[in-house]
Amino acid sequence: MNKMRIFFTSLALLAGATVAARAEDAPGASDFVTRLFAVKSIDHKIYACFVRHYDAAHLAQHPLQKVSAMKLLLTVENVPDDAELQYSFRIGVNFRNRPGNFDSSGSCGRAEASTTKEGELEIDCSVDCDGGGVAVALAGSDNKAVILRLDQIRIWDAKKPDPDAAQSLRGGADDRVFRLDRVDTENCASLVADRKELAAMRHK
Repeated sequence: MNKMRIFFTSLALLAGATVAARAEDAPGASDFVTRLFAVKSIDHKIYACFVRHYDAAHLAQHPLQKVSAMKLLLTVENVPDDAELQYSFRIGVNFRNRPGNFDSSGSCGRAEASTTKEGELEIDCSVDCDGGGVAVALAGSDNKAVILRLDQIRIWDAKKPDPDAAQSLRGGADDRVFRLDRVDTENCASLVADRKELAAMRHK
């Protein structure tokens, strides 16, 4: 009986160690998160909005760029009984040669080492059902902008949310890396459909 008790106790300790290992942050992750959301701590649901509108001069210099404007809304919160912070994202896109507002959303993983730039941290965000996603990193030490990288992401016309109406934004020659500037969260209000969440975002 004692041997069995020791066996199950060992299993429990091993499982606990595994959970603890999964909950560990990458070096510098805590600082990265507070800088990304421009806060001192994460004690409630936090929102951060980043936007870029490309002018005619920029688009003329990048004739292959399809995107004319982009919005990114990030959220992070502490969830009870969960060792890791919970992230989500919403993205809004306008195209230079296609009318309408397009958007997408999904969840993000915890901050990890960038796969594209040594010494940089990023969060990887994805759309459900293999819908692609984006990676988000800070653009500099002043925390005023982010770099968004994408290969492909599924998007929808805001007026046609039917799953069968999904389209894809693919990272071509000039649509793979975007620098988005931090702005007031009100600028991302169009990405929030739920009235209660919109009120909560505005209250923060």
